[in-house]
This record gives sequence, structure tokens and C-alpha cells, in this order.
Amino acid sequence: MKKKLAILKSDPWLEPFADAIEGRHNSVIEKLNDLTSATDGSLSNFANAHKYFGLHKNGRKGWTFREYAPNATDITLVGTFSDWQKKDEFRLSNIGDGVWEITLDKNILKHGDLYKMIVTWDGGQGERIPAYATRVVQDPTTHIFSAEVYDPKEKYEFKTKRFKPDTKPLLIYECHIGMAQIEPRVGSYDEFREKILPRIAKDGYNAIQIMAIQEHPYYGSFGYHVSNFFAASSRFGTPDQLKHLIDEAHRLGIAVIMDIVHSHAVKNESEGLGRLDGSHDLYFYSDHRREHPAWDSLCFDYGKNSVLHFLLSNCKYWLEEFKFDGFRFDGVTSMLYYDHGLGKAFGSYNDYYDGGQDTNAITYLTLANILIHEVNRNAITIAEEMSGMPGLAMKFEDGGIGFDYRMAMGVPDYWIKMIKERKDEDWHPTSIFWELTNRRADEKTIAYAESHDQALVGDKTIIFRLIDKEMYWHMMVDDDNFMVERGMALHKMIRLVTIALINGGYLNFMGNEFGHPEWIDFPREGNGWSHQYARRQWDLVDRQDLKYKFLNHFDNRMIETISEAYNFQDSVIEKLWEKDDDQILAFKRGDLIFVFNFSPNKSFPDYGFLAPEGEYEIILDSDAPEFGGRGNIDASIHHFTSEDKLYKPLGKGWIRMYLPARTAQVLRKVNKKRTRKSTK
Repeated sequence: MKKKLAILKSDPWLEPFADAIEGRHNSVIEKLNDLTSATDGSLSNFANAHKYFGLHKNGRKGWTFREYAPNATDITLVGTFSDWQKKDEFRLSNIGDGVWEITLDKNILKHGDLYKMIVTWDGGQGERIPAYATRVVQDPTTHIFSAEVYDPKEKYEFKTKRFKPDTKPLLIYECHIGMAQIEPRVGSYDEFREKILPRIAKDGYNAIQIMAIQEHPYYGSFGYHVSNFFAASSRFGTPDQLKHLIDEAHRLGIAVIMDIVHSHAVKNESEGLGRLDGSHDLYFYSDHRREHPAWDSLCFDYGKNSVLHFLLSNCKYWLEEFKFDGFRFDGVTSMLYYDHGLGKAFGSYNDYYDGGQDTNAITYLTLANILIHEVNRNAITIAEEMSGMPGLAMKFEDGGIGFDYRMAMGVPDYWIKMIKERKDEDWHPTSIFWELTNRRADEKTIAYAESHDQALVGDKTIIFRLIDKEMYWHMMVDDDNFMVERGMALHKMIRLVTIALINGGYLNFMGNEFGHPEWIDFPREGNGWSHQYARRQWDLVDRQDLKYKFLNHFDNRMIETISEAYNFQDSVIEKLWEKDDDQILAFKRGDLIFVFNFSPNKSFPDYGFLAPEGEYEIILDSDAPEFGGRGNIDASIHHFTSEDKLYKPLGKGWIRMYLPARTAQVLRKVNKKRTRKSTK
């Protein structure tokens, strides 16, 4: 009898769609067998295209270069070594199965040489950058991109040989190398390592998620229009400098997650993969599916084994060569559906299984997760996915697609909607609690109040929506301003309630922890190619006369509180109290109780709610002066539950607390043994 997949057991509402779920599962098994039939069942042994194709040292003899270009009729290497002239001695040989090859003497190429391919096909010819180029640079004068021979005499050696990420819980600091510096220019890997990593470590985050690593011709694309999938962006420095950054992060106990883009590719032909061998379908679809209707980019044909070979090898390359600890896969929703999920509400399970699933793309994503965890069993994979596809973050053997986490993309949308459309008096705890806990019990998520998406031009960060132009004039420590006070109070509460209800991990975008003002706007023609808003103003949080330090300090203590709680992300969430009329929310996780008063004007001097019997101490108070609050709460007071015969059998009693308006408190049950030990 056929064994039923765990996903169908855990969610009986999926039973009508069992055929579709089992079908996608079986498709992966078939493809896995197909790809690994010659590698003893190892997907890792299959994913070695980068070790065969591209430019490689051939022992002491010289260099070997190979390219996969089945539609080409001739390929010749040109570069600084040939004065950019097409010469016979640099013509590749067609060795069969679409593979072109050339072996060059060791003295022909040297570190720093630039090169390209002149590819000829029936009816055309063009300059191309090799698909597996691991170093691509842009000429500062002509702005033309070329591959570069990267063979320094001394290569970086990792000092941290083994690293295991801390995922209990995973606390991610999302960042961008280029815009991480205070000066209005492009920052470097070295500067990030020296100046920014220490900040992140001090702030208590245990992972960074780096955007825009894969080479992209247009800086303003935020790294999402990739041209060269195996090349670390040279605008930030060298591959060795990136390795040094990752190594230093590991030394500091910080995992490094790469924002990988396999959902589409830039349309550029001279810089990217578009028509690399003259054909339209080498890596992409050749029909109406070729161009993404919303992103002005090209869509991979995941049904071709050669494309799977390329993309899977790309995953393995970044893991092994640079020691990344995993990936956040961008644009997963676009991959899952033939219509890219555009314009669909996804209001019921029917929307997921209406025949619009792209089985080939789902198969690729599942294979990628299998491979990544085969290469590094401690690797982290996160799906940026907004439709809510069931099973996305479940193990493959259980019927899932295999991601470790999925992004809780509805949460930041919810907060923006609340701030824009609801009066403060209409912030209902029942709605907040439901939104932050409404998720599949068998899938872990990365929750966040805001990411880079909410900071881009055309949108606003939470702090800027709350305070707006008043931030320019009233952020001095001694300046009392109602809008600033309200904004800071809600900024702290929103972040605390979001992280307090996680079931996997939490994410913060660079600078938002201290309420970075304004937006992100990369250099472009429309702003005169300015870097003014493509940077981070660290001086704001460093200045003692400004209020940004209060928000940063609160974020530090919030992260510390969550980090110190054992397996916080897996602890049971128990709602203790919610009352929309009072705008009060209280819930328990482990030994911690979180209490929120969202009311803008009602303070309660002796508010009571039920909690497990015992003694509690306040360990975090959003209204404390050190966090920019008014100091209305005496955190030295311990709270004891009072007995209620009705609830005594349940082990609960009443806690009565002072709850000022727009404040949050975290209580911890007093452990007598811990207290006695700490007083010795």
C-alpha cells in the first residue's frame, strides 16, 4: 500500500489536491534519478558544471577554457592577450554535445587579463561574457563589462574551517554592501567587514543576509537583474575580499546568507546569458514565456537538464567556494506559477492547484534544497514567497519543497496597512495577534516588520510613515514632540510584538533598528546619478544628542531578550489576554510574558489578566528613559499572581499591573534557584 505523504496527513484540507501534490513529489523523484543515474545517486556529484566549464588552471601546463554553446558555429577568445583581435590560435574546438574547448599555454594568460568570447552562429555574431565567468569587471571609462582572469599569487585562506549557524532563533540582519557606508558612494567588502560587521555583532544578530552579490550590470537593480551568476560583484571588491568578510562574520558567530536570484536573469546579451550562442532557448524559454511581464527580464526554462546543471552547480559553487551558509531565494512566487502569481488573490487552496503550477520550476527548487543540504547539512534556505503555497517549507520526504523557512511577507504589508489606514484607536489586539500567528503549524517562517522593500522610493519605512517630516526637526534628545514620541513608541511596540510571535526567525533591514530616516534611492538618471539616498547614516545613531540611539538600544535589548530565552522560536504561544476595547494584548512564551497596551490615550493603573501562578520581574520596558520613554513604569517592582478559586485548578492567578498608554513590557517568571545563585 502506498505510503501517504506527511503533508496530506497534517492538513486534511489538502486531500482533494492529493494527486497534484503527489505528482510534483514524483516528478522530483524521476528527475533526481535521471540526473544522478551516472553519479551513484549523488546530486552533489552532478552539480559540478562550474568545475568543468569556464576558465581553469590545467596543472602546470596552462589553462583550459570550455563553454556550452550548442548553437554556435565558431567561438574565439579575445582579450588583452590578443589586443582584442580575433586570432586563429585562440579559436575553440567543438568537442561534441555542444561543448567548445581550448587549452592555452600558462604564459598566455596572467592575473588581471581581460577576455570575452566572439561567438558566431548561423546568421549572426556577437561578443559574449562566458556563462561560468567567476570574475567580471567594468571599465570605469567605457563602462563595458569583461571577464577577468583572477589568479592572484596569494589567495585567501579561510581561518574558520567549520561553522554551524545559530538558528535558535535565527536573527537576520539584511544588508547591502554598496550602500552600507555613510559616504555617498559605493562601499566595499573590506569596509563592510571592518566597519559594519562589528555593529551587527554588537547589536546581537546571528546572521546577515547579503543582497546583490551576483554580478549585475545596473547598480540600481538592487542586484535583482543578474548577468553573471558565478561572479561576485566586482564593484564591491575582489572574491578574496568577500571571502575575508565571510570568514570574519563566522569568527564573530554570524552566519552569512546569500540573496540568490534564480527566478530570472537580465535581458542584456553582451553582459549576460541572453542569446549567448545566438539561440533564444539555451537557458531561457523561446516562446511567450521567455520574458517576464513585470520585471523586464528573462525566465529560465527549468525543464531542461542543462539549465538544472547550470543552476544547481551555481548553488554548490557559492557554498563551497565562498562558504556561504545558505540562501534566500528571491522571487519564488514568480517561479511557482506559469502566470508568475500576478493578479491572483490566493484566497483558497483551489488557487494553488488550478493547473497553473509550474512543475518544472517546483522540481528545480526542490532539487536545489536537496542539493544544498547534501553539500552542507547545516545550510539555511529561505523562500521569498507571497502566495502561501502549502508545503514550501516542509521536507521533501514529507511532500514539501524543502525550504527551511519561508518569508512572512504578509506581516510588513499588514503593518503598513495599519499605519496608513487605521486610526490609533482602531489598532485591535485580536487582529494583530491573528495576523502574526496565522501560519502553517508545520512550516517555519521568517517574520519581519519591514525589509528593504518598504524602504525603497515610492514607499516609506515604518518610522518615516509614523513621524514623517518631523524627523528632520525634532529628533534632538531635549526636544519634546508629540509625533516623534508617538512614532518612537509604536516603532518599538511593532518590532517587539513581531519578534515575540515568531515561529522560526526574525529579520531586520540595515539601519531600521534605529529608525533610519527617509528611503533608499539608488543612483539613476532621474536623480542625477546621486548616491545621496543609497547609503546609511550611521552618524545619526552614534550621536548622543539625537534620539536614534534610544531606538537602537531598545532593539539591542529586544534581541538580547529573545536570544537568552531557550529555544524561543519553538516555545508554545499561549494567549493570556486580549481586549479590543482596552487595546490590551498579553501572551506567554516559556518563562516570558509579553504585555502590550496599544491605546494612544488610556493608561491603566491596576490592570488585571490571568497568568500562570508565580512571581514575575520586568526585564524589558519600552517606556524606560534609556529607550526614549517617559519612565512611568517602576521596573524594580515584582508582580505576584493573586489566587482565584475559579482558576486555581488551572494553575493560574491574576496579575495586576500599571499599563501606560502605548507601552510594552516583558515579564520573566522568577526562578528561585537562579535568583539565589545570582546573589552569591
